[in-house]
Amino acid sequence: MTRPRSLLAAGVALAAVLSTTAWATAEPATAESATTESVVRPAADWPAAKRTEKVAKTIPVSGNRNFDLTRLVGTGALGGGDQTEGQDPILELADGATVSNVVIGTPAADGIHCRGTCTLKNVWWEDVGEDAATFKGTRGNQTMTIDGGGARKAADKVFQHNGPGTFVIRNFKVNTFGKLYRSCGVCRTQYQRHVVVDNVTVTAPGLDVVGINATPYGDTARLTRITVVKDPTRKIVLCQKFRGTTSGEPAKTGSGPDGRNCIYRSSDITYK
Repeated sequence: MTRPRSLLAAGVALAAVLSTTAWATAEPATAESATTESVVRPAADWPAAKRTEKVAKTIPVSGNRNFDLTRLVGTGALGGGDQTEGQDPILELADGATVSNVVIGTPAADGIHCRGTCTLKNVWWEDVGEDAATFKGTRGNQTMTIDGGGARKAADKVFQHNGPGTFVIRNFKVNTFGKLYRSCGVCRTQYQRHVVVDNVTVTAPGLDVVGINATPYGDTARLTRITVVKDPTRKIVLCQKFRGTTSGEPAKTGSGPDGRNCIYRSSDITYK
């Protein structure tokens, strides 16, 4: 994983007190239509957890598992909620697994790990720990899909992409964050990675919607139906390009649409 940054730590604490933002989920679109689907169901509020379960050891998930809006909070070895690297996740999904209707509370440890293709439906992170979710695996055709849900109070990254493949984020809301998505900037083994972000609302404060390694790995990001809230000076970077590496800090190489790596139009972005 990239070295965490804490540029928004103070903003996180303040926003936790002041924020009254509504959180929502929308009707899922198919993966193939993630950039073109235009009709979604009206949003629902951030859900109230039905119960809270303490998790002392990573829960493995294979197949489909519906948590029925259980809040999972780390304890013991999973009791870290800070930016310390190398924490274990609350949930670890096998290749092909799906989890739905779960609230990740605090402490959140390292959230959720996916070992290959996986789907997270209606998952809510109340206070992101190290990362909300990390996409691992080794197959170039694997896909991690985030469909519905929301995350808040992420001092650094929300979604971390370490393996190859495509990361789809749709019908999602994020508030107070560093980066919504980051292609690993300094992983020991690097890959070309792709991200599709559709029907997502981001609420300031925040730094980047996506960060990709445009060079030398040729990452791509496709953004559609992005709504940016409470950012009148447009400080949030929609697509930040980096020079990825296997050691040292990745350098920024520019930002904004270029039709090759950062793929979107001005009509794809709405400011409120």
